Amino acid sequence: MNEFVKQNLTGARFEDVYLTGASFHDVDLSGARFQLVDLSGVTIRGAALVNVEIDAQIENLRINGVDVVPLVEAELDRRHPDRVKMRPVDADGYREAWVALERLWEGTVDRARTVPAERLHERVDGEWSFVETLRHLVFATDAWVGRAVLGDPTPWHPLDLPHDEMPDSPPVPRDRDARPPLDEILVARRERQAVVRQAFADLTDEQLAASTTPVLEPGYPEPESFPVRRCLQAILNEEWSHRLYAERDLDALSAR
Repeated sequence: MNEFVKQNLTGARFEDVYLTGASFHDVDLSGARFQLVDLSGVTIRGAALVNVEIDAQIENLRINGVDVVPLVEAELDRRHPDRVKMRPVDADGYREAWVALERLWEGTVDRARTVPAERLHERVDGEWSFVETLRHLVFATDAWVGRAVLGDPTPWHPLDLPHDEMPDSPPVPRDRDARPPLDEILVARRERQAVVRQAFADLTDEQLAASTTPVLEPGYPEPESFPVRRCLQAILNEEWSHRLYAERDLDALSAR
C-alpha cells in the first residue's frame, strides 16, 4: 500500500487512477478540481465545505444528517418547468419531451448567434465549446437512435464527436481538431433532430418496453441488446444536460 505522509502534492494531476478505499486525513484539497470521478460510498466528516460547486448525478446525499437530494430536485424542477418532462413514462411522454427540447434548443441557438462566431469554438473551464457540444449531440443521436434503436450499423457523420473517455472505435469518426462554422454543424444537427422526431412519432408503448436488436458490426455502442427506454432516455438526458452547459458557457462568453 502506498502512503503519502507530510508530502506536498500541490498541483499534482491524477488521471485514470484508482483510489478505491483510500483514506484522506488532514488533507488540503482547496482549489482541487474533480471531473468524471466516482465518489459512490464516500464518507466525509470534520470537513470544511465552503464555496463548492457540484454538478453530478446525485443520489442519497446526506449533509449533516439530511438527505438533500429531494430538496435539490424540487428546486431544479421549479427553476426549469420543462425538466419534469424529461422523466417520461410512456411514448406520448417522450414525444412531449422532444417538443420541449427542440423549442429550448432553438432559443439557445438563437442566443449563440449573438456571440462572435470565433467564440463559439472557445472552451470555458476546459469544457466543450458550443460547436463541439452540437457535434457531440450529433454523435449521441447517431449512436443511441441511429445505431442502437434503428439498427443502422454506420450512421456516422464526419463531424461526430464522441465523449473523450470513449476509446477509438472505428468506424466512428473522431476529429478533435475540426472547426466547422455554426451553420455547417447545424445542418447535421437538424437532420439528426428530424431522425429523433420521427422515431418518437413512430414510438409505441410496446416498443418502449422492448429491447433493441443487437448491431453486430463494429462501432458504438457495443454489439449487444439494450432496453429501448434506456437508449431514448440517454438522448433526453444528453440533450437536456448539454443545453444547460451551453447556456452556462454562453453566459461566460458573453461576459468576456
